Amino acid sequence: MTSTARHRARTALALVALTGLGAAPAGATPPQPAPAWSARTLSTATYVILDPRLEGNPNVLDAGQRAGVLGAMRRDAASAIKRRYPGATVAADPGTPGAIRVTPVLVAPGALVPWAKLSARLVFDLPGGERVSLDDSFGLLTLWQQQAEAANYIYGELIKRLP
Repeated sequence: MTSTARHRARTALALVALTGLGAAPAGATPPQPAPAWSARTLSTATYVILDPRLEGNPNVLDAGQRAGVLGAMRRDAASAIKRRYPGATVAADPGTPGAIRVTPVLVAPGALVPWAKLSARLVFDLPGGERVSLDDSFGLLTLWQQQAEAANYIYGELIKRLP
């Protein structure tokens, strides 16, 4: 299975887990109540942004750049959630009961060359114990064009996949 096929399969599984959608065989039992993680539920949920992680080759950035990127990841992941779900709450306390815990992750490429790709992921730890991950890859040239808004762009694109 190619990397792209694995990515698409993970994304599809993540969306199925978040939305509760799935194929039911003909003659299956009648529809059940709306899934706990429907668009309506996600739009009013409480989210906590956990410490972001930089994986891959973080040495392509110096210590100051890494600190700036990690700060932008936390801030821009929260902003993307609020843009997608204006009625949602982003709490600061990781111990907030019933909150969806979100970990922003960037996987740095081996080298900073225009044709390289950076992978981004948002890991959602749901209150019921499930873990869902949305991920995608972005060309460094595209991100360079976004300049200071690169993390905002990345997480905005990922959040668009939620119901």
